[in-house]
Amino acid sequence: MTHDFPIIAFAALLGLAVGSFLNVLIHRLPIMIEQSWADPASTDAVTLNLVFPASHCPACQHPLAWYDNLPLLGFVLLRGRCRHCSSRISWQYPLIELLTSALFVWSLLTHAHWPVAMAWAGFSAALLALAVIDARTTWLPDAITQPLTWGGLIAAALGWTPVSLPASLGGAVTGYLCLWSVYWLFLLLTGKEGMGHGDFKLLAALGAWFGWQQLLAIVLIASVSGLLVALVLMWRKQLPNNRQIAFGPFLALAGAWLLFFGAPTSLTL
Repeated sequence: MTHDFPIIAFAALLGLAVGSFLNVLIHRLPIMIEQSWADPASTDAVTLNLVFPASHCPACQHPLAWYDNLPLLGFVLLRGRCRHCSSRISWQYPLIELLTSALFVWSLLTHAHWPVAMAWAGFSAALLALAVIDARTTWLPDAITQPLTWGGLIAAALGWTPVSLPASLGGAVTGYLCLWSVYWLFLLLTGKEGMGHGDFKLLAALGAWFGWQQLLAIVLIASVSGLLVALVLMWRKQLPNNRQIAFGPFLALAGAWLLFFGAPTSLTL
């Protein structure tokens, strides 16, 4: 689609800002979940949320000035090190910001209408956050998966996705029940949990955005890519002791594949 350069530039800057927020979300949300489980009387840790305390260096705890916290630019000006203690800043921060910016621009260039483009940009950003959080913690927080599911249903109702509302609703329900059934079957046969409940909810969200017809493609792409990574890790003797790896990143990868390339016709139900 054709868009004026100022609109594209705005989308890129907006993506950088959202990417900066994703970095906060990726770092803090798992900590917030752990704190919600803990007994408040048994810990002296500072209660964390997405706003408080202000951004600070994880090494020296020194608060960051606003100009050091600018998306991407702050990392470049600081040359990847804390201004106060010279500790290295993780490359995750600029990479997430750049990738989110690219996703926002891509969404704008591939959709004529701004609301539709921003809906898919938000979908992409949520998938990115979920993939990184699950890879780091093996958690897929409800705080992201549930709004993502509702977002898919609302987008379908508004005609912002190429699926009808019944197909979207069917995708959400079928996606959840599909992995829920696999989970319980595996548990009954082995006495072990084969996946987390967050995987059900993420597949439900993908079903809401792409419709029930694409669930087979999503599951197959995620399963094959996950198996290939597991084989590589096994060959390099880096497979975790429990011989399990997070499935969420591969579901997110499958969602990204459908978003960019569409589902193979032979895998569409």
